[in-house]
Amino acid sequence: MAKETIYVGVNDHEVDFFEGIYVVPNGVSYNSYIVQGDKIAVMDAVDERFAAEWLNNIKKALGGKKPDYLVILHMEPDHSGSILEFVKAYPQVTLVGNQKTFVMLGEYFGELGADSATKKLTVKDGESLDLGGRVLNFVFAPLVHWPEVMVAYESAEKALYSADAFGKFGALDCDEPWDDEARRYYIGIVGKYGVQVTNALKKLSAFDIKIIRPLHGPTLTDTIPHAIDLYTKWAGYIPEKEGVMIAYTSIYGHTKAAAELLKAELDKRGVENIIIDLVRHDKADSVALAFAYGKIVLATTTYNGEAFPVMREFVDHLAERNYRDRQIAIIENGTWSPFAANAIIPRLEKCKNITYVGEPVKVFSALNAESRQKIAELADMLK
Repeated sequence: MAKETIYVGVNDHEVDFFEGIYVVPNGVSYNSYIVQGDKIAVMDAVDERFAAEWLNNIKKALGGKKPDYLVILHMEPDHSGSILEFVKAYPQVTLVGNQKTFVMLGEYFGELGADSATKKLTVKDGESLDLGGRVLNFVFAPLVHWPEVMVAYESAEKALYSADAFGKFGALDCDEPWDDEARRYYIGIVGKYGVQVTNALKKLSAFDIKIIRPLHGPTLTDTIPHAIDLYTKWAGYIPEKEGVMIAYTSIYGHTKAAAELLKAELDKRGVENIIIDLVRHDKADSVALAFAYGKIVLATTTYNGEAFPVMREFVDHLAERNYRDRQIAIIENGTWSPFAANAIIPRLEKCKNITYVGEPVKVFSALNAESRQKIAELADMLK
């Protein structure tokens, strides 16, 4: 049999919310590959809803041959959901994973637990599997983004099977730029674990990687240096862009007017900026963009003695993902008592190296000469 690699994954255009929270208008892919040496390894499974399509892809690709191994790099159900059906179709197969993999496997599929007759090969960090002409080298990448995650480097093609790392939203039959959906995916799903991602990148730097095959999204080749550069920044909480992100919520339009005035003042000063209506903009993208910029302005109304609910949620998402090393300014609006800043700042107490730019700008109901002047002064401080 030719020692080649064959894609056998599937596209999912049925899903509306990835992991029940992230909007995916262009769907998502569940990637799976056949790596063929003298022996045959299938790299990862797919969501259980696509088990039949996946198994049919494998059958066509193998032309009557049977796989020797199913390598399980990640046990999240969108990748492991069809493992049981695979074992039923190929009972002779050996499942390859690590100790934590097989604990989770038994939890999801009792039939495949420790007492089952299914063959299992437990690998350790740094161990390899020789397929005969193709060697898979396993590197553990815990919390990128589950604790059992590992990746595999195949030396003949110099290919990295990267699990969820370097993945993106969007099915493979959708043509869209990589950066934005990869950022939204990373910050939302892995963003909390920057230290672990940095550790994984250091370990992988020992390999000559010419191909990256993630579990979601397209195969990367020529753009690998760019992708690694972005991952290095994301994992290190380093801003990608100079400039300012203005994130606002507004009830009757007055806080929006304040945010738009700040944008106009920044434009006058030649400061790159982006303005986001947190209520209407995709929530995951709003959070991802906050990590892309080095400075952020939070403009919001006081609501029930608190910051507006959507702003609170946004700030909580930043803190949950270890938002750090940024400059923050606040514009707060209230008819009788602007109080939003006092609600926002405690939510960011655990975030490291946050610098607040000036004092919160207070808007009493609507812009007036004084608040307009304060916003102009804020624009100067954000230059």
